[in-house]
Amino acid sequence: MNLINLPTCNVLSLPSPPSSSSSVSNQLISLVRGGSSSLGRRVTGTLYGHRRGHVTFSVQYGPRSDPVLLLDLAMSTATLVKEMASGLVRIALECEKRHRSGTKLFQEPKWTMYCNGRKCGAAVSRGGACTESDWRVLNTVSRVTVGAGVIPTAELGELLYMRGRFERVVGSRDSEAFYMMNPDKNGGPELSIFLLRI
Repeated sequence: MNLINLPTCNVLSLPSPPSSSSSVSNQLISLVRGGSSSLGRRVTGTLYGHRRGHVTFSVQYGPRSDPVLLLDLAMSTATLVKEMASGLVRIALECEKRHRSGTKLFQEPKWTMYCNGRKCGAAVSRGGACTESDWRVLNTVSRVTVGAGVIPTAELGELLYMRGRFERVVGSRDSEAFYMMNPDKNGGPELSIFLLRI
């Protein structure tokens, strides 16, 4: 197995929205910026997927703990790599609020996804339900705190991953955000992921 460390992402404060951002992205940002938002714990986030497949985003409270969130994003791994090269990636996920629903935000099954203001399609949340292949990836990278690399696999070719610490910001029961942070402050690309139920 070859693990390759690459520059990681750095978001220590909320970046200003680009002029091309969608109204959904701006609404997410304003909700999380609101005075009621609270800084939560830092969590471990992993983005991974086969080069020609879709990306999965995993959130864990610790590097070896069970995932509390698994999102299958409406974006290919190759597309995410291209977006990261631009220096700023803002992923916004929006779902519809159902009346009298006690569903937790992480348990909402279907999301509309936007990346840098462009609609990408439907993302699917699996809550914390890991498949065997998810566990293989997360166990393989469990000792990686911050980094990116390639995991050779026999079935579908190389699997790419990017892993780091995220600041979790809770705006309300209907809005949360994750900001990937780089402790070295090396000016790498910025990544933020917003979840909004409206």
